[in-house]
Amino acid sequence: MSVRLRTTATPASACVPACDCNAAPAGTGAPACACVCVSTGTGAPACACAGACVPACAGTGSAEPARTAAADTAAGDAPCCGAPLPVLGRDVTVPLVTGGEVTYAALDYAASAPALQRVWDDVAAYAPYYGSVHRGAGYLSQLSTDLFESSRATVHAFLDCREDDQVVFTRSTTDSLNLLAGALPGGCEVFVFETEHHASLLPWTDARVTYLDAPRTPQQAVRALESALSGRDLGAPALVCVTGASNVTGELWPVRELAAVSHAHGARIVLDAAQLAPHHPVSVRKLGVDWVAFSGHKLYAPFGSGVLAGRADWLRDAEPYLAGGGASRKVSRRAGGGVDVEWHTTAARHEAGSPNVIGVYAIASACRALTEAGFDALVDRERHLVEKVLAGLAEVPGVRVLSLFGGGTPSASGGRTPARVGVVSFVVEGWNSSHLAAALSAEYGIGVRDGLFCAHPLVRTLLGGDPQQPGECGAPEGERGERGETGVRPAEGAGAPLNAIRVSFGAGTPDEHVERFVRAVGELVRDGARWSYRTEDGRCVPAV
Repeated sequence: MSVRLRTTATPASACVPACDCNAAPAGTGAPACACVCVSTGTGAPACACAGACVPACAGTGSAEPARTAAADTAAGDAPCCGAPLPVLGRDVTVPLVTGGEVTYAALDYAASAPALQRVWDDVAAYAPYYGSVHRGAGYLSQLSTDLFESSRATVHAFLDCREDDQVVFTRSTTDSLNLLAGALPGGCEVFVFETEHHASLLPWTDARVTYLDAPRTPQQAVRALESALSGRDLGAPALVCVTGASNVTGELWPVRELAAVSHAHGARIVLDAAQLAPHHPVSVRKLGVDWVAFSGHKLYAPFGSGVLAGRADWLRDAEPYLAGGGASRKVSRRAGGGVDVEWHTTAARHEAGSPNVIGVYAIASACRALTEAGFDALVDRERHLVEKVLAGLAEVPGVRVLSLFGGGTPSASGGRTPARVGVVSFVVEGWNSSHLAAALSAEYGIGVRDGLFCAHPLVRTLLGGDPQQPGECGAPEGERGERGETGVRPAEGAGAPLNAIRVSFGAGTPDEHVERFVRAVGELVRDGARWSYRTEDGRCVPAV
C-alpha cells in the first residue's frame, strides 16, 4: 500500500467528498478539500476527502491534483509575503508599546523556523486519517504506517544517503546526538571544537573527549583536527563531531575536508546539520560524513521530530536508545524467571514507543518543498538578504559583527565576507544586547535572539571573554543600553555583560523584514529607545 496526500479544488472521480468541493473559480476564496489517495494495487486508487478546507487554488473541474495556494505563492505570486516559500503566521500582527500594530517580523529562524504553509496544509490533510503506526490491521493504521515509512525514504533521498544507511527518527538534533553518544563503541574517543552548539558539545559524557580551540580560518580548523588525530591509535574507535554552519555566526564549515581528515586517521564523523539543512543541500555521499543530524523545527516543520541518518553498524550493535514496544522484535519469559529480548536491527531499534508520525510526515513535506523550490535559487536569494543585513549594519556606528573566519566588522565599501547562511550575530558599543533586542520587539515588532545562543564558549571567545568562564543565557543587567535617560539600569558594580544579538532568516523571510530590522537598529543607536525597560525574570521587558 502506498500513500499519496494532496489538496484538490475538485475531488477525484474515485473520491467521495466530505465537504463542498464543487468547482469554484480560482481566486474566489471558495474552500477546497484535502484528499488522501491510497494505491491499493488494484489499479484504481481508493480516496477519501477530509472536511477540513484550505484556501481555493488554481484549476478546477479536473481529477488531477490542484495547486495549493502555498504553491502559487512559491511560484512567484507572493502578494502577502514576498518570500520564496510562504510560512504560517506571515500575516500575524503584534502590538507596539508606542501604539498601533505591525506585521510581525520573525527573524529568529536559527532558534526555530515557522512552519511552511505547505507543511501545515499537508499535515492538516493527513490529520483526519491518523492511526497507530506498525501496530494496527485497520485501514488508517496501514495508511499511517505506509506514510511513516515513505517519509523515511523521502528523508533518505533528501540527504543523499548511501543505500545501506539508516534513517532514525528522533525528537531533535539534541536527541539525535545523544542517541549516537549512547551508541559509541567501548573506548571511543570524541573530538569536538569548542565552537559547537551545546547539543554537539555536551552529549559525550561516557567517552574520552578532546576539545579543540576555536579556529580562526577554515584551513586552521582542518589543520587543528589533523594535529589532534595524528597521534591516536588507529585501531581504536574515534568520532569527530562538527557543525555544518555555526548557529552563532552562520559561517559554513569545511565539512568535506574535515571528513577526509577524519577518515584518513581512522575516525568517523557526525555532522550537526541543524543550521545547514534548512539553507543548503546536504549530501551524505558528497560530504563523506558518516552520520548527519538535524531538527524538524529548524527545517520549517516544528512538530517535534528530528533525524539521525547514517551508518547502521554502531546503531545496530548498541543497546536501544529507549527500551519498549517497537524496538523489541521478540520478548519471552525465561524458565527461571526474567525475560529475554530480541531487539530489532533496523532503525526501529531506536524508535521505541508510538512514533510521532505527524512530525515525521511534516519533515518529509518540508524536504519535498525545499527540493522542489530548488536550493540554488534559495541560496542566491538568502545571500542577497545576508548582504543587505551586513551592508545595513555597516552604516551603524559601534556595530561589530561576530565572525570566526574573518570579515567580522562589515565594510560599507563591501569587502569579501565569509560564506554563511542567514545567521548574523553582533554587538553594539554601549548597548546591552538584551535591551536592544527588547526594543526591537516592543517598538518595531521584530523578533530576534539575544544571549549566548547555547554556545557559551564560542560567544565568550568571540566577545573577548574567557571561554572557561561560566555564564548563562538571558538578560544580565549591565551597562545602560541607551542614548538618553531611559533604559535598563545596571546592577551596582556590574560590568558590561557578555551577550550578543542574533538575527536569522530563511526561505520564508520577505525583504521588508530585514529592511525594517536594519532601519530599526540604526534608529535605536542614533536616537535611543523611546520606551523605558527593566529586567524581569532574567529578561529585559518594557516597563509598564
